[in-house]
Amino acid sequence: MTDIESALTSLARQEQFLEVVDRDEATARFHLHLDLRPLGTETVPLAQALGRVLAQPLVAAVDVPGFDRASVDGFAVRADDTLGASEQTPRRLQLNREILTPGRVPRVTVRPGATSLIATGGMLPRGADAVIMVEHTEALEVAGATVIEVHRPVAAGQFVAFAGSDVARGETALRASQLLTSREIGIAAAIGCAELEIYRKPRVAIISTGDELIAPGHPIRPGAVYDSNGAILAAAVEEAGGIAKRLGIGPDDDAVLSRLIDAGLADCDAVLLSGGTSKGVGDLCYRAVARFNDPGIVVHGVALKPGKPLCLAVTRGKPVVVLPGFPTSAIFTFHSFVAPMIRALAGRPEEPAASETAILPMRVSSERGRTEFLMVSLVPGDAPGSLTAYPIAKGSGAVTSFSQADGFVVIDRDVESVPAGQPVSVRLIGRGLRLADLVVMGSHCVGLDIIIDRLQLDGMAVKALNIGSTGGLAAAKRGECDVATMHLMDEATGAYNRPFLTPTLDLVPGYRRMQGIVFRPDDPRFAARELDQAVAAMLADPACIMVNRNAGSGTRVLIDRLLEGAQPSGYWAQPKSHGAVAVAVAQRRADWGVAIASVAHQYALGFIPIQEEHYDFVLPRARRNRPAVQRFLAVLSDETVRARLRAHGFVL
Repeated sequence: MTDIESALTSLARQEQFLEVVDRDEATARFHLHLDLRPLGTETVPLAQALGRVLAQPLVAAVDVPGFDRASVDGFAVRADDTLGASEQTPRRLQLNREILTPGRVPRVTVRPGATSLIATGGMLPRGADAVIMVEHTEALEVAGATVIEVHRPVAAGQFVAFAGSDVARGETALRASQLLTSREIGIAAAIGCAELEIYRKPRVAIISTGDELIAPGHPIRPGAVYDSNGAILAAAVEEAGGIAKRLGIGPDDDAVLSRLIDAGLADCDAVLLSGGTSKGVGDLCYRAVARFNDPGIVVHGVALKPGKPLCLAVTRGKPVVVLPGFPTSAIFTFHSFVAPMIRALAGRPEEPAASETAILPMRVSSERGRTEFLMVSLVPGDAPGSLTAYPIAKGSGAVTSFSQADGFVVIDRDVESVPAGQPVSVRLIGRGLRLADLVVMGSHCVGLDIIIDRLQLDGMAVKALNIGSTGGLAAAKRGECDVATMHLMDEATGAYNRPFLTPTLDLVPGYRRMQGIVFRPDDPRFAARELDQAVAAMLADPACIMVNRNAGSGTRVLIDRLLEGAQPSGYWAQPKSHGAVAVAVAQRRADWGVAIASVAHQYALGFIPIQEEHYDFVLPRARRNRPAVQRFLAVLSDETVRARLRAHGFVL
């Protein structure tokens, strides 16, 4: 049997996961073999302590403030000397020949009937027990001496910060396990600390695996992808309080992967791999970890979606985690299983998850038997104060899914679907939620990107959800967006967009863009053909493969009208963007598709025009007067923006 035949045989009888367990069971098994106490301490200069965790209580060796000091500009007085003072019956005090500025030690005692000029932060002189604000006094010259008239009484202690009133000597200024923010750094500096004893950060080795991976910055090759997981996980480790040590990309080679894992174990406190966790011929990561038996692998397979092929192992008391290769799966499982471990080893407190209640606008199906994390984007609902949670359905292989989500909904493993209109709890991603000033839903276009870029430069927060023309129109009808973008053609009349409006919607003309057939310039089947000739030739050749567009898109309506009911080879390949169509053609997975002219130019494809389509903006009438919508309309009319649109080939 040849090597290829052997590999194919192994792949055909893929072994299953060792045992698929639920999330709680996986966590319990993993933690059973780990010591999740902080790893030790180190002393660092105060300037390097930001974001670290204090290991020992910080006890003040000095008083803060170290002396009684004025908290306003005015005069240091004896409170008794101001009793009964008013505008009509002021009390007069003799001014001492001393100015008490910060850092100056008083030399003159404030005796009964006298006062001293004092600035904010100045040291209170002997005899004084209060400060009167300068605006409640008036200076007079009487018999060659300066007299201060007091127009308002003060109580003893007024406008005085007494020594030790902030922190007294011997008091605990900061407690152990406290995360050091700028506030805590300020307290430490105030009591004179130049160094702090903090918990050591855990060092985490990160290994990306797979022959298909290319480091960012290097030329890409067919079939390869850039290693995004390495960068994502390194940043996530740092966010959780660890130190990421990237060991690079491990090829699909048992010996090399084993050496990389051993190097990580020798130098770090944990080892993190991504890729190769599914059971099959290419699963080398699992085999490289399976050699450990102290205890070695404790979990391989968790009932999660995304994230089922997670592998958790422990050796030498150190965690070794093999995360799924798809970015969304990798980051979800990281935050579920790895981030809590890193925080514990770094001495960081648990971070309670913030959540919001929102309404799902559409029915969502789920796979029974697996807890599902459904990523959503939050937008203001139709009712004041309400939120709508739009699912982000890009799949676990999409790099942008996690970054575009505001949070996620946990769908229980026993639930098969969540109905439209159901209130759900959304666990927020990050430290807070900032709702967008302007919500745009519908069909994506690079021209829309130009408009949004300008709005964001003006300081507006814009959220754009690319849910197709039909989806945007439906959202506008429900009042869930400020602007819907669409290019829907009415099959009966050939008119764009306006036939689909309701009385509650307004149409704002946008721009026009040319739709056409895209093909590779070296394909002789399309050489020097008119549109009708090209369509006839394509339909007559079974080997001529098309790439379609998704149902509900404006382009799909145009394609179906062009084909007149025909469904050539490739008809059911239905990506959701012009760019995806162009890539399929450029990479020879398809021979033709329909896209806009600017995308054809970007991918150096041939182009046969079909017709100009109208890319317009639809506004719910009830939202038209919102300031954000008015700013959108102003930017749409801005000549600088319009010039950029023209430069990209759009017709205004």
